[in-house]
Amino acid sequence: MLTSFADECCGTLARLIAYLGTLALLAILGIHLWDELQVTEATEPPAKAGWSLADRSYPAFAISQPDSSEKTLTYQIFRNPDGGRKDVMRWIERGGKPVAELEIYRPGTEFDPMEPAADLAGRMGASAAGDLEAAGVIDSKFGTAMLLRHPRDAASCLGFLKRIDAPSLQISGWSCQGETWPARQAAIGCMLNRLILLTAGNDPKLAELFARAELRRGDCVASTASADWITAAESPRLRGGV
Repeated sequence: MLTSFADECCGTLARLIAYLGTLALLAILGIHLWDELQVTEATEPPAKAGWSLADRSYPAFAISQPDSSEKTLTYQIFRNPDGGRKDVMRWIERGGKPVAELEIYRPGTEFDPMEPAADLAGRMGASAAGDLEAAGVIDSKFGTAMLLRHPRDAASCLGFLKRIDAPSLQISGWSCQGETWPARQAAIGCMLNRLILLTAGNDPKLAELFARAELRRGDCVASTASADWITAAESPRLRGGV
């Protein structure tokens, strides 16, 4: 009986040791998997968000000879995780009504060549790029810029879009200043010709672009001018439709 009891105790102890060993192996395996998961999460790049307001960035552009009328100028900078930057200037009348906007976009890898027209349409209140139609072109110190407007709306604001390949740069915006199309065209021409560079950062090509543009800078009339753009020598020169 004593021998049988001893054998039973030895068997129970052996099974207990095997059970504890199995639990230990499972615990070791779980800890290893957890460590692997933590390493994977640490090495994976965070999910990239869209555009965000960059409060700590400094303005890179300005408008010389600002409009003397009582308008408020706001300046905002937006950045994209893929490298893009947008400097946005808006002119707002008393009462909070925006009357003009100028955006300088230095794209990163997020740039979509099919997006600029749709983006401008949205900023002008259109639902899609197809809601805008070509309204000719206008000369500026940066070269020819495309004009866009809402079809079937004579009172709509006038938009503009200028794409530069080297360095990669896009200048766009809109203006509601002036009671006539010639006045709004003149306002856009003045806006582009008065755009200056404050700092190029580490981009010498951007500095060279603005330096060369200043050599082509011309005079412009007031944004509220009522002169006929065909006969007014200082009005921006148009080259027909696109």
